This record gives sequence, structure tokens and C-alpha cells, in this order.
Amino acid sequence: MSTKGFFLRGIAVIAISALSLVGAVKATDMSDEAIASRIAPVGSVYKDGEAPVKVVSAAGGPRSGDAVYGTFCVACHSTGAAGAPISGDAGAWEPRLAQGKEKLYKHAINGFNGMPAKGTCMDCSDDEIIAAIEHMLSL
Repeated sequence: MSTKGFFLRGIAVIAISALSLVGAVKATDMSDEAIASRIAPVGSVYKDGEAPVKVVSAAGGPRSGDAVYGTFCVACHSTGAAGAPISGDAGAWEPRLAQGKEKLYKHAINGFNGMPAKGTCMDCSDDEIIAAIEHMLSL
């Protein structure tokens, strides 16, 4: 092997050794907190009904029906996309209201036909969805 080959081989060995030592030094912190942070799960999985999901809004309280509508509902309910009843069109809402508001709320929260559950607002509480429906009905 040439001198250049020995030199490159030596550099590679030194680099691998240095990287190994850096990893070993980081893993030598054996405090309970350090171990817990290294083995902590990155997420949680719950089966339906197993554990409640806490919904926290960014503002610290529930969003108004107007805010939820303007952020999540307006895209479909202002154009009628995917068969969505248009806000302010009493005729479009009449057959849905004839089934009762509780059923309307249930469909909005759980999804129905072309509408996904909570209509794309996955972090909305049930009360926020109901407030958005009430806002649409008031237009």
C-alpha cells in the first residue's frame, strides 16, 4: 500500500474513533432524567373510548363559531363543495334541520357522506363545531 493509502486509512480510523467517542460521551449521562428522556415514547395511541383526548385551543379558551367557520368551514359551506349546504341558504339547510339539530350536530362531529369528521378541524372540540353550525344557521 502506498503512503497516501496509509494516510487516508489513518484519517478514516481517527474520524470513526472520534464519532464513536462523541456518541459514548453523550450516552454516559446515566441520571434518571437523562434515561427517561432517551427512552420516552414519541407519541401515544389510544383505542376509541380508552382514554379521553384533551383539546387545547391556542388562545386558551374555546373559539367562537364565527372563528371556526371562517377558518375551517367556509371553503365548502360558501361554495357548496361536495354537496355541502351553503351558509345562508335556508332551502339547503331545511331537510337537514327537519331531522333535528342533534342529528345535524352528530353528522358534523362524526362525519357524514362527503363531510369528514369535524369538517377538517381536527383540533376543534364538539362545542366549537356546534358553535360553528349555529353560526352558519344564523347567516
